[in-house]
Amino acid sequence: MTDAEVSACLARGREGDEKAILELFHYMYPHVAKLVQANLPAREGAEDLVQQVCIKVMSNLHQFSGKVPFLHWVSRIAVNTCLNQIRHEKRRPEIRLADLTEDEAGVIEHLATSPHDLDASQQVAADELVSRLLEGLNPSDRILIRLMHLEGHTVEEISKLTGWNQSMIKIRAFRARAQLRKRYLLLMKENP
Repeated sequence: MTDAEVSACLARGREGDEKAILELFHYMYPHVAKLVQANLPAREGAEDLVQQVCIKVMSNLHQFSGKVPFLHWVSRIAVNTCLNQIRHEKRRPEIRLADLTEDEAGVIEHLATSPHDLDASQQVAADELVSRLLEGLNPSDRILIRLMHLEGHTVEEISKLTGWNQSMIKIRAFRARAQLRKRYLLLMKENP
């Protein structure tokens, strides 16, 4: 597609011409896919991110000034979308079944199928799994869950140790448990 054809498609696309938008999509898609693949965040699927970029481009066509080539503008959107996704993943780490060791995955499978006690090797893997799940919590919540559920301290004892009021401890513990449960359920969905 020449620069003149791109400009004509852009003008028609801004007016809502679906054929022009489709032409622009087919023109930019290989470029976007290549950029996304090169900057792909760890857990994100390439196709999902490519679609996000294309939607952003198409919904913001009115912002394209024409001062730079169209694909340069698209590149900037693609790279920024990938960087935003990477930042999001760092803020909200997620554990997938594929990220676990064989022993940790075995514990998940065992817990999903059998309510019986774990043997010694499974207990070690379970402890490691709990640590991984706890890593996703913010440091204060991680300390709270360790004190309350792993070390068995009461709310009153935790209040004395941390200086936090008891109401706050109960609320934070509830929210932290909900986050842990959500992360655990995500793992279980991956292991039908």
